[in-house]
Amino acid sequence: MCVILLLRQRQIPEKVAMQSPFLSTTSREIPIVPNRAALLFIDVQNFSCHPDGAEWASMTPAECAERRDPFLADLRSQTLPRMQRVQAAARKAGVEVMFTTIESLTLDGRDRSLDYKISGFNVPKGSWDGKVLDEIAPQGDEMVFPKSSSSVFVSTHIDYVLRNLGVQQIIICGVLTDQCVESAIRDACDLGYLVTQVTDACLTFGAARQAASIAAIKGYCRQVTTDQLIAELQP
Repeated sequence: MCVILLLRQRQIPEKVAMQSPFLSTTSREIPIVPNRAALLFIDVQNFSCHPDGAEWASMTPAECAERRDPFLADLRSQTLPRMQRVQAAARKAGVEVMFTTIESLTLDGRDRSLDYKISGFNVPKGSWDGKVLDEIAPQGDEMVFPKSSSSVFVSTHIDYVLRNLGVQQIIICGVLTDQCVESAIRDACDLGYLVTQVTDACLTFGAARQAASIAAIKGYCRQVTTDQLIAELQP
């Protein structure tokens, strides 16, 4: 009776309160609850994660050897296999799997953010560059959110969808760790989600940038490795 009265005093519906264990939390260190969680892959797409992607098209062979080739080598040999393991474990546990990709709503990119226009990023609507990498491609009706800014929470309706799904925890993997991944983490935190970053299933250019990003974003999210997350998702 006291609990019911307290819930009414706070004007929180009893049913919602009982199903939402994180409403009053003061900790980020909460294990994943599968039916309250979503796994979000950030920008793991042909544009920047395939050797034929448009991000590399204007680079000289020397620039590709210095920038593209080490990045893709790390992605293929280490990060992508971890992403696949996380994805398989999430699907098995019943966690909603989602994707975001850089992709304009138009062919000429006139809808892009000013930053993307200045940076020269335009992945045309419906293009091969805008597709999720085959190795972690969506299955069934898993959702893909094309974005035209650094943060998926700025240029898509993902927040609306997550709330409709009852999601309170977001697991994040993807690229680049110190750019769009960081943007998603910060915005998700500000919007009231509990974020878990799978640190070794994120990637950027070089070990120094990776380490700096992981250290800088630590105060915003819970950080785990692929092995730790998979162990947590097992029944």
